[in-house]
Amino acid sequence: MQKRKLGNSGLEVSALGLGCMGMSFSYGPAKDKQEMISLIRAAVERGITFFDTAEVYGPFTNEELVGEALAPFRKQVVIATKFGFDLSPDLDPRGMKGLPGLNSRPEHIKQAAEASLKRLKVDVIDLFYQHRVDLNVPIEDVAGAVKDLIQEGKVKHFGLSEAGVQTIRRAHRVQPVTALQSEYSLWTRTPEKEVIPTLEELGIGLVPYSPLGKGFLTGKMDENSKFDSSDFRSTLPRFTPEALKANQALIDLLGRVAERKKATPAQIALAWLLAQKPWIVPIPGTTKLHRLEENIGAVSVELTPDDLRDIDVAASKITVQGARYPEKLEQMTGR
Repeated sequence: MQKRKLGNSGLEVSALGLGCMGMSFSYGPAKDKQEMISLIRAAVERGITFFDTAEVYGPFTNEELVGEALAPFRKQVVIATKFGFDLSPDLDPRGMKGLPGLNSRPEHIKQAAEASLKRLKVDVIDLFYQHRVDLNVPIEDVAGAVKDLIQEGKVKHFGLSEAGVQTIRRAHRVQPVTALQSEYSLWTRTPEKEVIPTLEELGIGLVPYSPLGKGFLTGKMDENSKFDSSDFRSTLPRFTPEALKANQALIDLLGRVAERKKATPAQIALAWLLAQKPWIVPIPGTTKLHRLEENIGAVSVELTPDDLRDIDVAASKITVQGARYPEKLEQMTGR
């Protein structure tokens, strides 16, 4: 597995990470714990060293799963987790309908760190992201709290998720930001306009989540796809039958390139992301070994400048239908 560095931080990870959220949360009922432990360990055996979780996934159960699965490999891997939600006991297990409020007050961040350290069974959190920007707490205070945790040896690196460029700059002045995690893929290209140039300027890595468009870019969905009520895609505007049908043009494009490259649409979608910048590390999630292996195969897919130009020209003619999130969730991004 190739390695990449997240910006100028020196934090080196595998070129692809593994997003672990869907193993316990959001994509239907939680999966069998032992099977997921085996899958995470299979990822380590295949060279993946970067694993993503958060306290809100479950809540809490995903961190426990990741901690248990990676305990034997602690020195070989980088574990990223996130803080910033106010997790009350009545949180809807679907995670999206009953979304908790935000809380990035410094004392809350420190409590969250202590709890995550225990659940992850680690002495230090490798990468600690603010999950969503909390407008009630100045970002300087958030960065300052994480800076304290770094000085105490409880956290190694500071990250932000779905933050806007002014927030990134302000945070970075207090405590250098190692990585920004935001949705980025062929069907969500918002970061290209302002965020990616800012990250390049400041030397911050980009960790795209949902790099396969929450499963859509695998080419395995069409307008007849049905989502269980425990699957949060059932609430997303981009996953209505009309939007799925309209957005099929993107799958056709990926399919054409995949055929030429003897690859799959998912591999082309990931290879395209990897080709954008050398400091981009996508974190596709999966609960299936064959999908994990398919995703890893993307690292070996070579897209030439001509291939990338062809994809861009064709993609520019496609208007993606449907918002990423319902309005309440969309408002939490790009702040």
